Amino acid sequence: MRPGRGNPKVTGVLPVGLASSTKVIGNVIHSIKEYVMVVQLHDLVERKKVEEVVEYFKGQIYQRPPLRSSVKRSIRVKTIYEIEILDVQDKFLLLRVLCDPGTYMRKLAHDIGLILGVGAHMRELRRTRTGPFREDETLVSLQEVSEALYLWRTKGDERYLKKVVLPVEVSTAHLPKILVLDTAVDAIAHGANLAAPGVSMLTRNVEAGKTVAIYTLKGELVALGKALKNADEIARMDKGIVVKTTRVIMPRGIYPKSWKSKSQ
Repeated sequence: MRPGRGNPKVTGVLPVGLASSTKVIGNVIHSIKEYVMVVQLHDLVERKKVEEVVEYFKGQIYQRPPLRSSVKRSIRVKTIYEIEILDVQDKFLLLRVLCDPGTYMRKLAHDIGLILGVGAHMRELRRTRTGPFREDETLVSLQEVSEALYLWRTKGDERYLKKVVLPVEVSTAHLPKILVLDTAVDAIAHGANLAAPGVSMLTRNVEAGKTVAIYTLKGELVALGKALKNADEIARMDKGIVVKTTRVIMPRGIYPKSWKSKSQ
């Protein structure tokens, strides 16, 4: 008899944005993911053979989304950065997978079973990382969120609320960063692109075409943007646009205005 394939249990890290931080959450969701997955094989297989087959899936793979998905079922290329067998018990495999966003673990489990020649399906899935968020001391349950909110509303105690609501800057910890001068902040808050004279410092991993986080010298998130030049090129530039602003996070007027509008 073939094993049942009821809805698998899915748990784990789920970042939630509040207020203006929702502008950043899409960048978090579409970043690198890590999962721990229980796969049930439909027959017994020697561990050595399982290890050999699992290695096939490291690197770039082709995937077609499963029937039960909300996207077009066209073949896509995804990268598996790491795949590790944590345990094997009878027909059950415990795998850890570090991969591109949009990689279907259900399909990965199915394909592993297909190559093994016995069939397989996903039984349980836990997301252990989304971008900069992991299962660490910052992870809280919905019950803890509810209790923190209750204490704040009824007793004015915001200590626990500060634990469950993190600064928006945490959500961009995984991104390349550019720190700008105070004189450039308000212009960017109004949607202006970042020009070379406004750059104070930047990280070496800034790459043309990639998303970067724009910060004040105090470490406040101003905006997200698309780098137009690499870090070395930006460091040598005296003029010209270096980042196209895509998402403004900081409200206008926080920093003094040091630019002139067309009406002036």
